Amino acid sequence: MNPYIQLLKSEEILRKLSFIQLITYFGTWFSNIAIYTLLLNLNVSAQVIAFTAALHFIAGIIQAPFSGSVIDSVKPKNLMLILITIEIFSTFFLLFVNDISHLWLLFSLIFIRMAAASFYFTTEMSLLPKLLHGDKLQKANEIHSIIWSFSYTIGMATSGFVVYMLGIKIAFILDALMFVAGFYLLYGLEIKVEFIKGQENLFQMMRDTFRYLKRFPHAMHLMLMHAFVGLTAFDALVALMVDKYYASLMATSLALGLMHASRALGLVIGPLILGNWINNKRLVYLFIFQAFAIWLWAIMMSNFYLSIFASIIVGFFTTTLWSYTYTLLQKNIEQKYYGRIVAYNDMLFLTFATFTSLIIGELASRNYSLEFITVLLGLGFIIGAIYFAWILKTKNIKEAS
Repeated sequence: MNPYIQLLKSEEILRKLSFIQLITYFGTWFSNIAIYTLLLNLNVSAQVIAFTAALHFIAGIIQAPFSGSVIDSVKPKNLMLILITIEIFSTFFLLFVNDISHLWLLFSLIFIRMAAASFYFTTEMSLLPKLLHGDKLQKANEIHSIIWSFSYTIGMATSGFVVYMLGIKIAFILDALMFVAGFYLLYGLEIKVEFIKGQENLFQMMRDTFRYLKRFPHAMHLMLMHAFVGLTAFDALVALMVDKYYASLMATSLALGLMHASRALGLVIGPLILGNWINNKRLVYLFIFQAFAIWLWAIMMSNFYLSIFASIIVGFFTTTLWSYTYTLLQKNIEQKYYGRIVAYNDMLFLTFATFTSLIIGELASRNYSLEFITVLLGLGFIIGAIYFAWILKTKNIKEAS
Protein backbone atom coordinates (compact mmCIF):
# COMPACT_ATOMS: atom_id res chain seq x y z
CA MET A 1 0.00 0.00 0.00
CA ASN A 2 2.91 2.37 0.74
CA PRO A 3 3.94 2.93 -2.95
CA TYR A 4 0.38 4.03 -3.73
CA ILE A 5 0.32 6.44 -0.79
CA GLN A 6 3.70 7.87 -1.76
CA LEU A 7 2.54 8.41 -5.34
CA LEU A 8 -0.62 10.19 -4.20
CA LYS A 9 1.42 12.40 -1.87
CA SER A 10 3.87 13.39 -4.60
CA GLU A 11 1.34 13.91 -7.43
CA GLU A 12 -1.20 16.56 -6.44
CA ILE A 13 -3.36 16.39 -9.56
CA LEU A 14 -3.55 12.60 -9.39
CA ARG A 15 -4.49 12.82 -5.70
CA LYS A 16 -7.34 15.26 -6.34
CA LEU A 17 -8.56 13.42 -9.44
CA SER A 18 -8.56 10.18 -7.45
CA PHE A 19 -10.70 11.74 -4.71
CA ILE A 20 -13.18 13.05 -7.29
CA GLN A 21 -13.15 9.62 -8.92
CA LEU A 22 -13.94 8.01 -5.56
CA ILE A 23 -17.04 10.19 -5.17
CA THR A 24 -18.37 9.82 -8.72
CA TYR A 25 -17.72 6.06 -8.94
CA PHE A 26 -19.35 5.59 -5.56
CA GLY A 27 -22.38 7.39 -6.98
CA THR A 28 -22.47 5.22 -10.07
CA TRP A 29 -22.61 1.96 -8.14
CA PHE A 30 -24.77 3.34 -5.35
CA SER A 31 -27.82 3.62 -7.60
CA ASN A 32 -27.25 0.28 -9.35
CA ILE A 33 -28.68 -1.68 -6.43
CA ALA A 34 -31.74 0.59 -6.47
CA ILE A 35 -32.19 -0.01 -10.21
CA TYR A 36 -31.98 -3.82 -9.96
CA THR A 37 -34.16 -3.87 -6.84
CA LEU A 38 -36.75 -1.81 -8.74
CA LEU A 39 -36.66 -4.27 -11.65
CA LEU A 40 -37.03 -7.31 -9.41
CA ASN A 41 -39.91 -5.61 -7.57
CA LEU A 42 -41.61 -5.10 -10.95
CA ASN A 43 -41.22 -8.84 -11.69
CA VAL A 44 -39.56 -8.28 -15.06
CA SER A 45 -38.13 -11.18 -17.08
CA ALA A 46 -34.52 -12.38 -17.11
CA GLN A 47 -34.11 -10.83 -20.56
CA VAL A 48 -35.17 -7.38 -19.27
CA ILE A 49 -32.65 -7.65 -16.43
CA ALA A 50 -29.94 -8.71 -18.90
CA PHE A 51 -30.85 -5.89 -21.30
CA THR A 52 -30.64 -3.38 -18.44
CA ALA A 53 -27.19 -4.68 -17.56
CA ALA A 54 -26.16 -4.48 -21.24
CA LEU A 55 -27.39 -0.87 -21.46
CA HIS A 56 -24.68 0.07 -18.98
CA PHE A 57 -22.18 -0.77 -21.73
CA ILE A 58 -23.97 -0.18 -25.06
CA ALA A 59 -23.73 3.60 -24.86
CA GLY A 60 -19.97 3.42 -24.56
CA ILE A 61 -19.78 1.18 -27.62
CA ILE A 62 -21.83 3.53 -29.79
CA GLN A 63 -19.95 6.69 -28.87
CA ALA A 64 -16.42 5.23 -28.87
CA PRO A 65 -15.63 5.89 -32.57
CA PHE A 66 -16.22 9.59 -31.92
CA SER A 67 -15.33 10.06 -28.25
CA GLY A 68 -11.61 9.48 -28.71
CA SER A 69 -11.39 12.15 -31.41
CA VAL A 70 -13.35 14.56 -29.22
CA ILE A 71 -11.04 13.85 -26.28
CA ASP A 72 -8.00 14.66 -28.42
CA SER A 73 -9.69 17.94 -29.51
CA VAL A 74 -11.16 19.37 -26.27
CA LYS A 75 -9.53 20.42 -22.99
CA PRO A 76 -10.03 17.53 -20.55
CA LYS A 77 -11.36 19.51 -17.59
CA ASN A 78 -14.08 21.26 -19.61
CA LEU A 79 -15.20 17.96 -21.09
CA MET A 80 -15.25 16.21 -17.71
CA LEU A 81 -17.39 18.96 -16.17
CA ILE A 82 -19.97 18.66 -18.96
CA LEU A 83 -20.10 14.89 -18.50
CA ILE A 84 -20.64 15.08 -14.73
CA THR A 85 -23.48 17.56 -15.32
CA ILE A 86 -25.18 15.03 -17.60
CA GLU A 87 -24.79 12.37 -14.89
CA ILE A 88 -26.41 14.66 -12.30
CA PHE A 89 -29.57 15.20 -14.32
CA SER A 90 -29.91 11.67 -15.69
CA THR A 91 -29.62 10.28 -12.15
CA PHE A 92 -32.15 12.73 -10.72
CA PHE A 93 -34.77 11.85 -13.34
CA LEU A 94 -34.65 8.18 -12.27
CA LEU A 95 -37.06 9.35 -9.54
CA PHE A 96 -39.86 9.39 -12.13
CA VAL A 97 -39.66 5.65 -12.91
CA ASN A 98 -42.56 4.18 -10.91
CA ASP A 99 -43.99 1.16 -12.74
CA ILE A 100 -43.39 -1.21 -15.63
CA SER A 101 -44.89 1.23 -18.15
CA HIS A 102 -41.93 3.55 -17.42
CA LEU A 103 -39.29 1.05 -18.51
CA TRP A 104 -38.64 3.15 -21.64
CA LEU A 105 -37.69 6.08 -19.38
CA LEU A 106 -35.45 3.87 -17.23
CA PHE A 107 -33.69 2.51 -20.31
CA SER A 108 -33.21 6.01 -21.75
CA LEU A 109 -31.79 7.43 -18.53
CA ILE A 110 -29.43 4.49 -18.02
CA PHE A 111 -28.22 4.88 -21.60
CA ILE A 112 -27.58 8.63 -21.23
CA ARG A 113 -26.07 8.30 -17.78
CA MET A 114 -23.67 5.52 -18.71
CA ALA A 115 -22.72 7.25 -21.97
CA ALA A 116 -21.54 10.19 -19.89
CA ALA A 117 -19.84 7.92 -17.33
CA SER A 118 -18.03 5.97 -20.05
CA PHE A 119 -16.96 9.18 -21.79
CA TYR A 120 -15.66 10.56 -18.47
CA PHE A 121 -13.74 7.36 -17.79
CA THR A 122 -12.11 7.39 -21.23
CA THR A 123 -11.19 11.06 -20.83
CA GLU A 124 -9.52 10.41 -17.50
CA MET A 125 -7.67 7.31 -18.70
CA SER A 126 -6.29 9.23 -21.70
CA LEU A 127 -5.26 12.04 -19.33
CA LEU A 128 -3.18 9.84 -17.00
CA PRO A 129 -0.39 9.05 -19.54
CA LYS A 130 0.03 12.80 -20.04
CA LEU A 131 0.56 13.28 -16.32
CA LEU A 132 2.63 10.18 -15.45
CA HIS A 133 5.03 7.73 -17.07
CA GLY A 134 6.59 4.31 -16.49
CA ASP A 135 6.06 2.69 -13.10
CA LYS A 136 4.11 5.73 -11.89
CA LEU A 137 1.59 5.24 -14.68
CA GLN A 138 1.15 1.55 -13.81
CA LYS A 139 0.66 2.44 -10.12
CA ALA A 140 -1.82 5.19 -11.09
CA ASN A 141 -3.83 2.67 -13.12
CA GLU A 142 -3.78 0.31 -10.15
CA ILE A 143 -4.94 3.15 -7.86
CA HIS A 144 -7.69 3.88 -10.37
CA SER A 145 -8.82 0.25 -10.34
CA ILE A 146 -8.57 0.03 -6.53
CA ILE A 147 -10.76 3.12 -6.19
CA TRP A 148 -13.21 1.64 -8.69
CA SER A 149 -13.30 -1.57 -6.69
CA PHE A 150 -13.56 0.20 -3.34
CA SER A 151 -16.37 2.39 -4.65
CA TYR A 152 -18.04 -0.70 -6.04
CA THR A 153 -17.70 -2.47 -2.67
CA ILE A 154 -18.89 0.32 -0.41
CA GLY A 155 -21.38 1.69 -2.94
CA MET A 156 -23.12 -1.63 -3.46
CA ALA A 157 -23.09 -2.62 0.22
CA THR A 158 -24.24 0.79 1.47
CA SER A 159 -26.89 1.06 -1.21
CA GLY A 160 -28.31 -2.31 -0.24
CA PHE A 161 -28.94 -1.08 3.30
CA VAL A 162 -30.13 2.39 2.19
CA VAL A 163 -32.64 0.90 -0.24
CA TYR A 164 -33.80 -1.55 2.43
CA MET A 165 -34.14 1.12 5.16
CA LEU A 166 -35.07 4.30 3.23
CA GLY A 167 -36.29 3.17 -0.16
CA ILE A 168 -35.31 3.38 -3.82
CA LYS A 169 -36.17 7.07 -4.27
CA ILE A 170 -33.88 8.24 -1.47
CA ALA A 171 -31.05 6.24 -3.02
CA PHE A 172 -31.49 8.08 -6.33
CA ILE A 173 -31.53 11.49 -4.59
CA LEU A 174 -28.37 10.73 -2.61
CA ASP A 175 -26.74 9.50 -5.78
CA ALA A 176 -27.44 12.74 -7.65
CA LEU A 177 -26.01 14.75 -4.74
CA MET A 178 -22.75 12.77 -4.94
CA PHE A 179 -22.31 13.83 -8.55
CA VAL A 180 -22.98 17.46 -7.51
CA ALA A 181 -20.12 17.17 -5.00
CA GLY A 182 -17.86 15.70 -7.68
CA PHE A 183 -18.66 18.58 -10.03
CA TYR A 184 -17.82 21.16 -7.34
CA LEU A 185 -14.44 19.59 -6.59
CA LEU A 186 -13.49 19.20 -10.25
CA TYR A 187 -14.50 22.81 -11.01
CA GLY A 188 -11.91 24.04 -8.50
CA LEU A 189 -9.12 21.78 -9.76
CA GLU A 190 -6.41 23.17 -12.05
CA ILE A 191 -5.17 20.51 -14.47
CA LYS A 192 -1.86 21.46 -16.07
CA VAL A 193 -1.16 19.34 -19.11
CA GLU A 194 0.03 20.24 -22.58
CA PHE A 195 -2.95 20.45 -24.89
CA ILE A 196 -2.44 20.77 -28.62
CA LYS A 197 -5.65 20.99 -30.59
CA GLY A 198 -5.30 18.96 -33.77
CA GLN A 199 -5.88 20.49 -37.18
CA GLU A 200 -7.69 17.41 -38.49
CA ASN A 201 -11.46 17.06 -38.30
CA LEU A 202 -13.06 14.16 -36.47
CA PHE A 203 -13.36 11.90 -39.51
CA GLN A 204 -9.77 12.55 -40.56
CA MET A 205 -8.64 11.65 -37.04
CA MET A 206 -10.66 8.42 -37.19
CA ARG A 207 -9.07 7.46 -40.52
CA ASP A 208 -5.62 8.24 -39.13
CA THR A 209 -6.31 6.00 -36.13
CA PHE A 210 -7.26 3.05 -38.34
CA ARG A 211 -4.09 3.57 -40.39
CA TYR A 212 -2.08 3.54 -37.16
CA LEU A 213 -3.70 0.27 -36.04
CA LYS A 214 -2.94 -1.26 -39.43
CA ARG A 215 0.73 -0.26 -39.15
CA PHE A 216 1.02 -1.42 -35.54
CA PRO A 217 -1.30 -4.45 -35.11
CA HIS A 218 0.09 -5.19 -31.65
CA ALA A 219 -2.14 -2.36 -30.37
CA MET A 220 -5.24 -4.19 -31.60
CA HIS A 221 -4.10 -7.42 -29.96
CA LEU A 222 -3.61 -5.62 -26.64
CA MET A 223 -7.04 -4.04 -26.96
CA LEU A 224 -8.55 -7.50 -27.42
CA MET A 225 -6.64 -8.80 -24.40
CA HIS A 226 -8.10 -6.08 -22.21
CA ALA A 227 -11.55 -6.79 -23.65
CA PHE A 228 -11.49 -10.33 -22.21
CA VAL A 229 -11.88 -8.77 -18.75
CA GLY A 230 -15.34 -7.67 -19.93
CA LEU A 231 -16.42 -11.28 -19.41
CA THR A 232 -16.60 -10.43 -15.70
CA ALA A 233 -19.70 -8.23 -16.28
CA PHE A 234 -21.70 -10.28 -13.79
CA ASP A 235 -24.48 -7.81 -12.86
CA ALA A 236 -27.23 -9.75 -14.65
CA LEU A 237 -25.91 -13.06 -13.34
CA VAL A 238 -25.89 -11.81 -9.74
CA ALA A 239 -29.43 -10.43 -10.03
CA LEU A 240 -30.67 -13.78 -11.35
CA MET A 241 -28.77 -15.66 -8.62
CA VAL A 242 -30.39 -13.53 -5.93
CA ASP A 243 -33.83 -14.05 -7.43
CA LYS A 244 -33.39 -17.83 -7.76
CA TYR A 245 -31.40 -18.83 -4.68
CA TYR A 246 -31.29 -16.11 -2.03
CA ALA A 247 -34.58 -14.16 -2.13
CA SER A 248 -36.08 -16.50 0.46
CA LEU A 249 -33.19 -15.84 2.85
CA MET A 250 -33.23 -12.02 3.00
CA ALA A 251 -34.48 -8.85 1.32
CA THR A 252 -33.52 -8.56 -2.35
CA SER A 253 -31.63 -5.29 -1.90
CA LEU A 254 -29.54 -6.72 0.96
CA ALA A 255 -28.68 -9.88 -0.95
CA LEU A 256 -27.69 -7.87 -4.03
CA GLY A 257 -25.56 -5.53 -1.96
CA LEU A 258 -23.75 -8.31 -0.11
CA MET A 259 -23.09 -10.35 -3.26
CA HIS A 260 -21.62 -7.38 -5.13
CA ALA A 261 -19.72 -6.18 -2.08
CA SER A 262 -18.07 -9.57 -1.51
CA ARG A 263 -16.75 -9.75 -5.06
CA ALA A 264 -15.61 -6.15 -4.88
CA LEU A 265 -13.73 -6.91 -1.65
CA GLY A 266 -11.62 -9.27 -3.72
CA LEU A 267 -11.22 -6.54 -6.34
CA VAL A 268 -9.69 -4.25 -3.71
CA ILE A 269 -7.39 -6.84 -2.11
CA GLY A 270 -6.10 -8.36 -5.36
CA PRO A 271 -3.85 -5.58 -6.69
CA LEU A 272 -2.35 -4.95 -3.24
CA ILE A 273 -0.96 -8.50 -3.33
CA LEU A 274 -0.49 -9.09 -7.06
CA GLY A 275 0.63 -5.61 -8.17
CA ASN A 276 4.37 -6.20 -7.66
CA TRP A 277 4.19 -9.84 -8.85
CA ILE A 278 2.55 -9.38 -12.22
CA ASN A 279 4.52 -9.15 -15.48
CA ASN A 280 3.89 -10.09 -19.10
CA LYS A 281 4.65 -13.82 -18.73
CA ARG A 282 2.73 -14.16 -15.48
CA LEU A 283 -0.31 -12.51 -17.03
CA VAL A 284 -0.99 -15.83 -18.82
CA TYR A 285 -1.23 -17.58 -15.45
CA LEU A 286 -3.46 -14.82 -14.09
CA PHE A 287 -6.00 -15.49 -16.85
CA ILE A 288 -5.97 -19.17 -15.91
CA PHE A 289 -6.41 -18.37 -12.19
CA GLN A 290 -9.39 -16.18 -13.08
CA ALA A 291 -10.99 -19.06 -14.98
CA PHE A 292 -10.62 -21.47 -12.05
CA ALA A 293 -12.01 -18.87 -9.63
CA ILE A 294 -15.12 -18.47 -11.77
CA TRP A 295 -15.56 -22.24 -11.95
CA LEU A 296 -15.29 -22.40 -8.15
CA TRP A 297 -18.09 -19.82 -7.98
CA ALA A 298 -20.24 -21.99 -10.24
CA ILE A 299 -19.81 -24.97 -7.90
CA MET A 300 -20.69 -22.95 -4.76
CA MET A 301 -23.39 -20.74 -6.26
CA SER A 302 -26.48 -22.33 -4.72
CA ASN A 303 -25.21 -21.80 -1.15
CA PHE A 304 -25.32 -18.11 -0.22
CA TYR A 305 -22.39 -18.17 2.23
CA LEU A 306 -20.13 -20.31 0.05
CA SER A 307 -21.05 -18.10 -2.91
CA ILE A 308 -19.95 -15.04 -0.91
CA PHE A 309 -16.56 -16.69 -0.35
CA ALA A 310 -16.19 -17.76 -3.98
CA SER A 311 -17.10 -14.31 -5.30
CA ILE A 312 -14.24 -12.81 -3.25
CA ILE A 313 -11.86 -15.21 -4.99
CA VAL A 314 -13.32 -14.22 -8.38
CA GLY A 315 -12.72 -10.54 -7.66
CA PHE A 316 -9.19 -11.17 -6.35
CA PHE A 317 -7.73 -11.63 -9.85
CA THR A 318 -9.96 -9.30 -11.86
CA THR A 319 -8.58 -5.88 -10.87
CA THR A 320 -4.98 -6.80 -11.68
CA LEU A 321 -6.07 -8.25 -15.03
CA TRP A 322 -7.88 -5.01 -15.81
CA SER A 323 -5.16 -2.59 -14.70
CA TYR A 324 -2.20 -4.49 -16.15
CA THR A 325 -3.74 -5.02 -19.59
CA TYR A 326 -4.74 -1.33 -19.65
CA THR A 327 -1.20 -0.25 -18.75
CA LEU A 328 0.25 -2.53 -21.43
CA LEU A 329 -1.82 -0.75 -24.05
CA GLN A 330 -0.85 2.71 -22.79
CA LYS A 331 2.82 1.69 -22.73
CA ASN A 332 2.79 0.32 -26.28
CA ILE A 333 1.09 3.16 -28.23
CA GLU A 334 2.16 6.65 -29.26
CA GLN A 335 1.02 9.59 -27.11
CA LYS A 336 -0.65 11.29 -30.09
CA TYR A 337 -3.21 8.48 -30.20
CA TYR A 338 -3.94 8.11 -26.47
CA GLY A 339 -7.50 9.46 -26.58
CA ARG A 340 -8.54 7.62 -29.73
CA ILE A 341 -6.90 4.26 -28.94
CA VAL A 342 -8.20 4.31 -25.36
CA ALA A 343 -11.71 5.04 -26.71
CA TYR A 344 -11.57 2.11 -29.13
CA ASN A 345 -10.12 -0.05 -26.37
CA ASP A 346 -13.08 0.83 -24.15
CA MET A 347 -15.43 0.08 -27.05
CA LEU A 348 -14.06 -3.46 -27.34
CA PHE A 349 -14.16 -3.95 -23.57
CA LEU A 350 -17.76 -2.74 -23.41
CA THR A 351 -18.67 -4.96 -26.39
CA PHE A 352 -17.46 -8.00 -24.47
CA ALA A 353 -19.32 -6.82 -21.35
CA THR A 354 -22.51 -6.25 -23.37
CA PHE A 355 -22.23 -9.68 -24.98
CA THR A 356 -21.73 -11.21 -21.52
CA SER A 357 -24.85 -9.53 -20.13
CA LEU A 358 -27.02 -10.44 -23.12
CA ILE A 359 -25.85 -14.05 -23.33
CA ILE A 360 -26.55 -14.52 -19.61
CA GLY A 361 -30.13 -13.36 -20.17
CA GLU A 362 -30.59 -15.38 -23.35
CA LEU A 363 -29.25 -18.64 -21.90
CA ALA A 364 -31.19 -18.17 -18.65
CA SER A 365 -34.41 -17.61 -20.62
CA ARG A 366 -33.73 -20.90 -22.45
CA ASN A 367 -33.55 -22.66 -19.05
CA TYR A 368 -29.81 -23.24 -19.00
CA SER A 369 -28.65 -23.34 -15.39
CA LEU A 370 -26.82 -20.35 -13.93
CA GLU A 371 -23.99 -22.73 -13.01
CA PHE A 372 -23.58 -23.79 -16.65
CA ILE A 373 -23.55 -20.15 -17.79
CA THR A 374 -20.86 -19.33 -15.21
CA VAL A 375 -18.69 -22.24 -16.39
CA LEU A 376 -18.87 -20.88 -19.96
CA LEU A 377 -17.66 -17.47 -18.76
CA GLY A 378 -14.71 -19.11 -17.03
CA LEU A 379 -13.82 -20.92 -20.25
CA GLY A 380 -13.44 -17.52 -21.92
CA PHE A 381 -10.43 -16.78 -19.71
CA ILE A 382 -8.73 -20.01 -20.75
CA ILE A 383 -9.07 -18.81 -24.34
CA GLY A 384 -7.64 -15.46 -23.24
CA ALA A 385 -4.61 -17.16 -21.66
CA ILE A 386 -3.87 -19.08 -24.87
CA TYR A 387 -4.30 -15.94 -26.97
CA PHE A 388 -1.92 -13.84 -24.86
CA ALA A 389 0.69 -16.63 -24.84
CA TRP A 390 0.58 -16.45 -28.65
CA ILE A 391 0.92 -12.65 -28.59
CA LEU A 392 4.02 -12.84 -26.40
CA LYS A 393 5.64 -15.28 -28.83
CA THR A 394 4.83 -13.38 -32.02
CA LYS A 395 4.81 -9.68 -31.02
CA ASN A 396 7.31 -7.35 -29.38
CA ILE A 397 5.37 -6.23 -26.30
CA LYS A 398 7.03 -3.92 -23.77
CA GLU A 399 6.60 -4.63 -20.08
CA ALA A 400 4.10 -2.37 -18.34
CA SER A 401 6.66 -1.00 -15.89
